[in-house]
This record gives sequence, structure tokens and C-alpha cells, in this order.
Amino acid sequence: MQKLFCLILFLSSMGIAHATVSDPQIYGALKSVSLMSLSPSGERIAYRTTDGNKDLVVVMDIKNNKFIGGINAEEVNPQKIHFVTEDKVIFVASQYKSLPGFIGKHHVSTAFVYDIENKKLRQLLVPGDRIYTGQTNLGTIVGISPDQKYAYMPAYVGENQDMPNFNLMKIKLTSKAKPTNYALGLNSVIDYFVDADGGLLARERYENDGGKHVIEARKNDEWVEIFSEKVPYRYKSFVGVTPDRKSLVMLTKSNKTRRTAYYTMSLSDGKISSPIFEHKNKGVESVITDINRVVAGVRFSGFKPSYSFFDKELDKKINNIVNSMPQYSFRITDYDDNWNNIIFYLEGEGLSGDYLLSSKGGFSRLAGARKHIAGSEVAQVIEYEYTARDGLKIPTLLTYPKSVKAQSGQPKLPAIMLPHGGPESYDRFGFDWLAQYFAKKGFLVIQPQFRGSSGFGADHTLAGYGEWGKKMQHDLTDAVLHLTQTGDIDPDKVCIVGASYGGYAALAGAAFTPEIYKCVISINGVSDLEEMMDTEEEQYSSNHWVVRYWNDVIADGPAGDKLLSDISPINHVEKINAPVLLIHGEHDTVVPYKQSYYMHDELDDADKQVTLVRLNDEDHYLSSDVTRKSALEAIEKFLKKHML
Repeated sequence: MQKLFCLILFLSSMGIAHATVSDPQIYGALKSVSLMSLSPSGERIAYRTTDGNKDLVVVMDIKNNKFIGGINAEEVNPQKIHFVTEDKVIFVASQYKSLPGFIGKHHVSTAFVYDIENKKLRQLLVPGDRIYTGQTNLGTIVGISPDQKYAYMPAYVGENQDMPNFNLMKIKLTSKAKPTNYALGLNSVIDYFVDADGGLLARERYENDGGKHVIEARKNDEWVEIFSEKVPYRYKSFVGVTPDRKSLVMLTKSNKTRRTAYYTMSLSDGKISSPIFEHKNKGVESVITDINRVVAGVRFSGFKPSYSFFDKELDKKINNIVNSMPQYSFRITDYDDNWNNIIFYLEGEGLSGDYLLSSKGGFSRLAGARKHIAGSEVAQVIEYEYTARDGLKIPTLLTYPKSVKAQSGQPKLPAIMLPHGGPESYDRFGFDWLAQYFAKKGFLVIQPQFRGSSGFGADHTLAGYGEWGKKMQHDLTDAVLHLTQTGDIDPDKVCIVGASYGGYAALAGAAFTPEIYKCVISINGVSDLEEMMDTEEEQYSSNHWVVRYWNDVIADGPAGDKLLSDISPINHVEKINAPVLLIHGEHDTVVPYKQSYYMHDELDDADKQVTLVRLNDEDHYLSSDVTRKSALEAIEKFLKKHML
């Protein structure tokens, strides 16, 4: 691994000077290169590149370093890229647009096929002509035919807006033709699985009214139920098929480790295996699959990814790479048909994100993700742990300013408390654009994986149920108190910043522990949980599994109005002393803009220091380069006034 280490040292020295460009413009910029994908032969790559006013998908012959195709990415906004053949690429895209007969705009997933040789781009499933117009996910591909001429894609079909059927469609990739019904479904169907010849293997259903989760196998041209259970929402995830196509791959919690493990379910009789991939300290986060959903191995959860594969030689190869340099994060991005060529996305100290190609035992650099940020400017991130007041261990990431070495006895630092969204998600080791921006401004950035976070076992997640505004909030407070006691931070200079659930946590911190935070920044955050639950019930119905899930997460049972009122920051503005900055996307469909609008009104009426920044044409995820930079500019102005 000596050659790899030398390559990493070389990468860390790379970067472009940007003396005249502001930090918000640099750190708010989207990745220069993303979505790196590899062709079946390993000789071609495709990726998205964004630089200034240009946003392109580029296809390159890496053997000859030759450009062979490309499109304007703004036309489709790709989120995933798949090679089907050497000459055909599928883009799974996200478009924000209106749907006929529905109010407002929505995020709609679609898929396009790009013919490299003919330079033609075509959408695969188009709403209308039997394809139900009111659906937002038309980009899912469950398989490709053996001759690589057809894709199998599920979609709601029919004119009945209340109960359209979820069918499996067969779509021609080689020429423009109307999609055909390949399998007729029901409204309760949520997924399909196909075999190596494109034949039907199984389908998954969830009956919301009765809470029945069902797997049906295709036998003698009929659907035969092989598994069912009654659950308020799905606890088992069916994510692929085994290479022999005789079993489905299932992820669910292990009773032994209390972490997600890998199982198989036999398609002959529904029998569930013992755990195949299981780790006492890590859960299976996802499976490694090809476009036909054949599972080769798994990726485990954790600040840095780790892997296990069925193929022992491949398992040894990957783990030798990952374990040889534990200070870096190696994320598998793509691979060729035989795993001879593998693209890794590499992050860690001195790297703002680089794509490396592993081929024939060596490594070569394909591209840097952020060409305007030199490795020498990347702040150090360390893994840390502290104990909450009730004894629960809280895994944490700390990002230190470049001028300070971690835990080196330096003067106390101003700090940013940065709780993640979700709340069932977690932060990863690597280049977090917000954390790195704050570190560049001289802050120690604290990212606790508070109870309720995923990635650290079911017990850690379930410990957060019913603890919004309470123990989940105590975990953040305890991080500040702990790092104050160690002498790392100045307790009089702590600002709390968060997005989505993190925005709720920021506002809750201001309302319920006003003595802790000097300033508060909420990005697309929830302020009124009663309003949130009303919106969810209006969108889904009171008996929908989504509403049942939120009741469990927020209240650990039915969430009554009093509880929701008690833990909603909007009802406690009189307790807030710190200045508040509210930033919200105009077209946020996850947490509506009105959550920040009404919070601003209440704070303003109470004569509190509050600023509201409305990001026009922006969604929940700060997806736009322009508005992400605008958000950071507003944050920088706010911090200069109240913290710096």
C-alpha cells in the first residue's frame, strides 16, 4: 500500500488558489465532480461536472483519455448514473416541477437513457398514456433484460387517482417505443424482483389499512404468498436477490447484536436464513448491488464505511485497502463486471474528496470532487465520544480549525453545535461542507450522534423515541458541558446550527436551554410539531404508516396535542434570548416554508432578534449552487455580528 500512501500525499497538496473568492462562494459551491460511474468493461467513466455556469455529464474513455460524449446536466439534473452497456448510460434524475391536477411543485424522479454513439437522450417513462400523472417516482429500475435492450421499471398505471395499480413496465432502450405492461399489480404493491432472464421472481406489498407486509413469489404464472406479518410500518427491508436468484436479500434487526444484519428469504417457501453478514459493533447499512439488484456484499454503518463480500478474494482485496489506511474513508462508488476495476471515493485529512481507480493492483486519480479547495485547507476531523448525563455513550465528530491541533491544550475555542437532520440518520467522517466552512472561520464544530440517530444500533435509535425536546436535547447540552470541562471550548461562544430535524434541535436549544447558546441558526427547520403532524395527516391520512411512524418517533406512541405543543419551540419564544437566523427554501416539500415564516412572526412579535432568509426556488436539501452560497453568505453576516 506504499504507492497508495504516496498518491494520497500527492493529492493532499493539490488545489487551486482562490484569494479573491469569498469563503461562502468556495464552501457553498456544489462538488466540481460527482456521480462517478464505471462501464462494464472498466474502460469508460461517466460523471457530473459543475464549474461556474457549466453543468455537464461527461463520458470519457479512460484508456485513451478521450472525451466520447456528454449532455447538459441542467436538462435532467441526474442524481445517479448507470452504464447498461459500453454505449448506453441511464441517468436517474430529479426534477422539481408541477404535476397535472396537483397543487404546487414536487420533486419527481425520472430516468433517461443516453445513447453515446448517436448522442441521443430519451426519457424512459413519461406520465400520461396510461402512466399515472400524479406520481413522483418514475426513475426506479429493477432489472435489465439479458440482451440489454429493455429495462424493467415499476410505475402506477391507470386513471383512478385514489387507487392506481403499481405495475411493472417493460421499456425499450434501443428505440423510442411505448412501454408495455410486464406485470399487472395492485395499489398495495411497492416493489418487484426479476430473474436473470427477466422473468418475474417476486413482488412486495404493504397493505396500509391493516398494516400487513407481504412477499409473494411468482409460481406457475400466479402470485403465491410466502411471507406476511402485521406491523405498523415495515421492519424488514427487501433490497436485492442472491446470485442464484433463489432467494431475496433481507435486512432487519438482529436479536443478538441489536443491529441490522443480512438475511435471505427462500423464494420456494419463505424460509428466512440465520444472519449471514452480522457484526457485533456495526449494522449493515446497505448492500452492494448491480443494476439487476444482484447482491455481491454489504457496507456496514459507522463514521467510516467497511465492507464484507461473498467472494473471499474480493473481500480480502477490499479490506486490505480499507484497513491499510484507517485514517481515511474509502467509499466504493462503482465497479466493472468482474471487479477488476473499482472506483473509490476517498476522504480524510488533507483531502476534500477524490475519486481513485483501483486497477491491476495499482491506483490512479480520476478527479477531485472540489477543485477549488486545496488539501492543505481541509480541517482535521476526529472521532470522539462522551457520556450523557444518564450514562449513554454518544459517538461524536469534532472538526478543528486548521490553526489548532485536536486536543492539544490550545486556548478555548468558539464552537458550533451542529446536530444532523433525520433524526434517524447520522454524520459521516469526511468533508462536510458546513462543518468545514465553520472550521475555516475558526470554530470547533461538534456533531454528536445523539440518541435517536441511526448507524449505532437499534437500542441507540430507540432511545430517542419520545425524547424530542427532552433527552435528545440533553445529549447536545451534555456535549457542550463536557467540552467546556475539558477546556476545548469557550462556553460563552457557542452557536447552535442545524437543518431539518437539526433546525428543530437548534430552535429547541434556544427555547429550552437559553443559557447554553449565544446564537441560533435553523435551516429548513421544524418549529411547530402540531402543524407538522397536521400536514402529514392531510397529505397521507391519519391511519397511514408515515403518521404512525412520526407518532412513535416523536412521542413513542400517539402524539397528543399537549405533548406536541409542549415541545414545539414556536410556543416558547418568550424564553429565547439568543438572536435567531431562519433560512428556508421556498419550495421545501419536506418541511414547508411556513414553519420558519410563522416562527419568524412569533419571534418578531415578541421583540426578539430574528432574521428570516427565504431561498427562492430552493428545496429542502439546498440542492442549488446559487442558494447554498446565499445561505452561507447570510450565515457569515450573522456570525460576524453575533459571534466573531
